[in-house]
Amino acid sequence: MTAKDTHDTGPIKCRIYYSIELVSQKSFLPFISSFISSLYRFKIHRCRLARQLSKNRSPSSQVSLLSSKQHQTQQIIIDKMPDEEFANTSGNGEIPSFGGDEKAKASDFANYFCSYAQLYHQKTMLADHNRMAAYHSAILGNTDVFKDKVVMDVGTGSGILAVWAAQAGARKVYAIEYTDMANHARSVMKANNVDHIVTVIQGAVEDVELPIEADGLESDDPVNHPKRVVDIFISEWMGYFLLRESMLDSLIRARDKFLKPATGLMFPSHCTMYVAPVQDEEERRANNNEYAAAMSDWNDFHETTRQVYGVNMEVLAKDFDREQKEYFLYSSRWRELPDDAILAEPQPIKFLDMMTVTIDESKGIANGDKHSKFSFDVDGTQVQGPISGLAGWFTSDFKSRTNENGANAPKINRPSFLSTGPENGYTHWGQQVFYFPSGIPLLTNQTTKLTGTIEMMRTKENARLYNVRLTYESTRHKNDDPEAHVLMKSDETEQVYTIP
Repeated sequence: MTAKDTHDTGPIKCRIYYSIELVSQKSFLPFISSFISSLYRFKIHRCRLARQLSKNRSPSSQVSLLSSKQHQTQQIIIDKMPDEEFANTSGNGEIPSFGGDEKAKASDFANYFCSYAQLYHQKTMLADHNRMAAYHSAILGNTDVFKDKVVMDVGTGSGILAVWAAQAGARKVYAIEYTDMANHARSVMKANNVDHIVTVIQGAVEDVELPIEADGLESDDPVNHPKRVVDIFISEWMGYFLLRESMLDSLIRARDKFLKPATGLMFPSHCTMYVAPVQDEEERRANNNEYAAAMSDWNDFHETTRQVYGVNMEVLAKDFDREQKEYFLYSSRWRELPDDAILAEPQPIKFLDMMTVTIDESKGIANGDKHSKFSFDVDGTQVQGPISGLAGWFTSDFKSRTNENGANAPKINRPSFLSTGPENGYTHWGQQVFYFPSGIPLLTNQTTKLTGTIEMMRTKENARLYNVRLTYESTRHKNDDPEAHVLMKSDETEQVYTIP
């Protein structure tokens, strides 16, 4: 479940409006944080709008930010990030809704949860056909599994998954929603005549207690696990590149508290993260050009301030440069890539079994993890132009349990599948692209091998956001050389990106 509005301007007014409400509730710090977030998103749109306007001009009126010669010689110095800054090592990396103080929870609500109280965000997700079709097929395609079962929908939002669970024959559905969207969900239940089956509970799922005795719920092990009375969990918890937003933590804690261990089911049941090299030079160069333009603008500003106002601002140049790099070069970009942008077979970098995944596993990808290394062969004969970067996305399966303790769980006879990759068309998750500072050239009749490692950890400042560290190098060999003698080997490059 993601506030997927970085590629649209619609939510900006809503978010600022909601933040003003927070001020009236004397929550000033969360308001400031949310307001800054809105400005950040506006800046993304402003840059993309300017880029689009530039595309629409006639060729004679276009003015390039950098001449082709300047672009070829432009050098961007990559600032390496020390380990203590890369990961959430200053704390335990826990999301504030679990064990945080009231100030942390208020800030977390303003920065994360409050946007989900807006129908605009809910509509964005509900209008995602691939998302909707996967969940609809998984639930209503397996009515034999849902019949007479107790279901929990974590982060119900508008409540549509809970409605489907009731329509599939569930005996009882608990729809958990932290925000005031819970009020809308109750209206949806009533309008669809399932309010006698679905109970909407507003609150953090970590704090929720079910009316076990009042609703006649039974545990398979009432002595050791009296609260584990839920047969099926459904949730749309996934964020950009799967893990962003860290909602998985809440789902894991709810699973371990309420789900029947031997027979319970998770929808989705398994998730996989993928990366692949991509060609998207227009966007990569645009980001570099916008960074160069921002620094040129700074130089003009500095010189004007010195000459007109007699104040030297050069002392701030380094920090301004860092800010612009973080925004234009060190942030991944939401993209809806065409299928032919993928240059090699995607590789899985993380597997999650939703019945067994732990909190520690949900926190990211560590150097040395089983699938943290990648290796791609890109044939330059098949592709024109350079490798622009790596793209990341995920898939989710709705299928039978595969862990060793799940032999007695119901079988999913009609599995469903959701992909957010380019081959599947639009989803509101899109793909996250990590653009290289310079494209890696591809030559005809030669194969370029791209190898490296990927790490993904929660940021130091915010446990719901992630840093991604890519360390990579490339080599080239002739296609007709059976021994693949290396013709070229690049230096190793390391770069850290934030998923905004």
